[in-house]
Amino acid sequence: MSDSANPAQPRTPDAAPLPQFRRELRSWTRDLAVALGLALVIIIFLYQPVKVEGTSMAPLLSDQERIFINKFVYRFEPIERGDVVVFWYPLDKSKSFIKRVVALPGETVEIRAGHLYVNGKELLEPYVPANFLDGASYPPLMLAGESYFVMGDHRDSSNDSRVFGPVMRQFIYGKAVFAYWPVDHFGSLTSSSTVNAASP
Repeated sequence: MSDSANPAQPRTPDAAPLPQFRRELRSWTRDLAVALGLALVIIIFLYQPVKVEGTSMAPLLSDQERIFINKFVYRFEPIERGDVVVFWYPLDKSKSFIKRVVALPGETVEIRAGHLYVNGKELLEPYVPANFLDGASYPPLMLAGESYFVMGDHRDSSNDSRVFGPVMRQFIYGKAVFAYWPVDHFGSLTSSSTVNAASP
């Protein structure tokens, strides 16, 4: 019998990678599950899916379009002119409306033959197509307290502050931020060049 021990068989290069691959796969699966969980929490608690009903916000939003609103953004930043907001309808709190903010607290708003004026200066509104304007007028109104004047972009088919008056801050609960259906409208909803109004 020989005193020398048989050397160990050399490990083949392909013997170890399989367990390592399984560990990496478990790690990827865990990370993906965590990411999906966080995304779900964000969607549930920060964002809310909303279905648009009506054409008052055309051409930005169409009837039956699906969008996400941010429910917490106004806890950290002010409501600005041009924001498209969702609020409880002042005349029936069981209903929600979506409109664009055109005048802020402390400002004076007026409409002359369909043209919007804030603090005596005409507001440039590139988001309102010329054929969506109406010829209506509205007398000067100073927005007191925490109240906002909101209007639909489709002016001749919108039930807005011209009808029900300014909207109090407490009734505004979200900002339209993203459209996801139909797919040809998929994308961010920005306040598209909103304003050149005089400061209060």
